Amino acid sequence: MLNTPGAPNLSQMEDPDRRFDRMARLVGPEAMEKLRRSHVMVIGCGGVGSWAAETLVRAAVGRVTLIDFDTVCIRNFNRQLQALSGAIGKLKAPLLAERLRLINPEARIDGVAAAFNRETCAALMTERPDFVIDAIDHITSKCFLINYCRENGLPLVVSTGSGGRLDPTQVRIMDLGRTKTDPLARAVREILRKKYAFPRKGDFWVRAVCTLELPREPHSSMELTDCKAGCLCPQGENDFQSCTRKSVILGTAGFLTGAFGMACASEAISRLTGTVTPPAGAAGG
Repeated sequence: MLNTPGAPNLSQMEDPDRRFDRMARLVGPEAMEKLRRSHVMVIGCGGVGSWAAETLVRAAVGRVTLIDFDTVCIRNFNRQLQALSGAIGKLKAPLLAERLRLINPEARIDGVAAAFNRETCAALMTERPDFVIDAIDHITSKCFLINYCRENGLPLVVSTGSGGRLDPTQVRIMDLGRTKTDPLARAVREILRKKYAFPRKGDFWVRAVCTLELPREPHSSMELTDCKAGCLCPQGENDFQSCTRKSVILGTAGFLTGAFGMACASEAISRLTGTVTPPAGAAGG
């Protein structure tokens, strides 16, 4: 069929350069080429990681590796991009990879169904990424990853806790040692200091996405019907993350976890393109 006068040219509409035209207008051709050649690893593909990963792909990052052992639960639908009808019980990382390939078919998107920890690290890090986004909510694995990146000079941004908050305008990017309001970040700092000899005071030289907002307790009306009273997550062999094992389950909002994920992606893009100079001593800087 011939294109009628004034009608869009379908071949031009599928042009990969035009697909990311608005990003190119913002950062320029040199930065776009850097993004196309870059490999970013996103570890944790939940409410923060899924948004970070999609933001990277929509910014023309040429290779993204997604790592997550978990499966989609019905309670993921308010904040996780791969949580769609028919997705319950499916592995999060491969499912998210399918979605991201539709955004940029030319990108290499690998969805790896695995937990990141001391035992799996060597196999998962066989090909060194250019940047790592930590969206892990398991504290031991999170601390191991932060120290691994420090020891190996890998640029990294850490997501602290996003649960129990409602105000995306309070999201900030700062040194992990300077965050004030997050119990998860506080626990991570304590382990990093005791186990990995991070500084007792001052900066950690690790960039972190955090919020100035204090966490809210779960609404009282959920007391008898919350996840701890009846976890619905498909567990399989991964029941160590079962809701029944958690001390408290905070409420979450997709616009807040999304803000965290986008902030993580913005840090990655800034570092990869050199549009923002990292602070002296930052991990991988």
